[in-house]
Amino acid sequence: MWISNINIEEGKYDYLNERFKIAYKFLKRSDLDTLPVGPIALDGEDVVAYIQHYDTLDAKELNFETHDKFFDIQFVISGKEMFEIISRDGLTPVSPYDKLKDICFYEEPEESGNILIGPGDYVVVGPEDAHKPRCMAYVPTAVKKVVIKVRV
Repeated sequence: MWISNINIEEGKYDYLNERFKIAYKFLKRSDLDTLPVGPIALDGEDVVAYIQHYDTLDAKELNFETHDKFFDIQFVISGKEMFEIISRDGLTPVSPYDKLKDICFYEEPEESGNILIGPGDYVVVGPEDAHKPRCMAYVPTAVKKVVIKVRV
C-alpha cells in the first residue's frame, strides 16, 4: 500500500534511491514480529527503523503531524489502525516546529482522508503530508508497527 500527496510525476523525490532500498529490504525480514521496541539504525542517521507497540486511540485524542527532514514509512506488523492524511498546506500548528525531533503538530482540519491499515500494509508519507497515525478503528487495538525514517 502506498499513500502520499506527493506528485511522483514531478520527480521531486526518488522513492527508489539507496536509502529507500535499505528501508524496503528491512521490511522484508521475516522476524519483524520478534524485534524489541526501540530504534534500529539501518544507515547511520539517514535511515532508522523504530519498532513500536501501542494501543490505538480515539482520533480526537491525537494530532496531525509533519516532518521536514524525513519521510515516514509506516508498516503494520500486527493489529490494525485508521491512518489519517491530508496536505499540510493551510494547516494551523498547535506548537512550534521541534527541530530536534523533526516534528510539528497541527489543529484538526475540517476534513481529511483516512485508510484502514493492517498487517503487511504500509504508508509512505513525505514532508508535504500531514498524517495522524495510531487512530482506532471501532475499538482500541494493540498494534505493533515499524516506522522507518528516511532522510529527505
